[in-house]
Amino acid sequence: MDTSISTLLDVREAAERRRSIRAFEPEPIPAADLEAILDVVRLAPSAFNVQPWRFVIVETPELKARLAAAAFNQRQVTSAPAVIALYTDMQDALATLEETVHPGMPEAQRAATAAHIRGILGKQSPEDQESWAAGQGYIALGYLLLAAEAHGYQTSPMTGFDAAQVREVLGLPDHVRVPALVAIGRGTEEGFTHHRHSLDRIVRAA
Repeated sequence: MDTSISTLLDVREAAERRRSIRAFEPEPIPAADLEAILDVVRLAPSAFNVQPWRFVIVETPELKARLAAAAFNQRQVTSAPAVIALYTDMQDALATLEETVHPGMPEAQRAATAAHIRGILGKQSPEDQESWAAGQGYIALGYLLLAAEAHGYQTSPMTGFDAAQVREVLGLPDHVRVPALVAIGRGTEEGFTHHRHSLDRIVRAA
């Protein structure tokens, strides 16, 4: 598959080009490219600007093999030069909430905002907090898939895996959620063309 692009794709182009690809060239992804992609992903919006998502980049064959076993041996895990594990961590997000309150606010307002957010989210059980965070994480997942395509890389998002095993392989705390694994690299297959509902099927005026 020819993935060469002279300039970054715009959002529409990236969305139209994106496919779920499971066969990749073996060449490593330059660290600068991964950084550029994730630098876009960090701009994803989240409720209260909590930004509960975190990422682990897996590139070594040994770790990818262990991750593949946790992902029911899906071939894209070992075929891709890198797999990005998206996980969410509300314990860390709430403990560092002041980092996400906008610095443009006056100090008293910043403190009040942090206390307000903690008051709302703190009422939830730990399980509900992590479920909420995982829902926010899917926003970042969408950004990741489009950002990768815009930079000339193909992806395969996966939700089929043993989350507990993934956490063990990556050394993650037991309380975090793992919304998705994303295989990423230069694709060597075309993938299926889009087969999506029409706007008339999914949109109505109220």
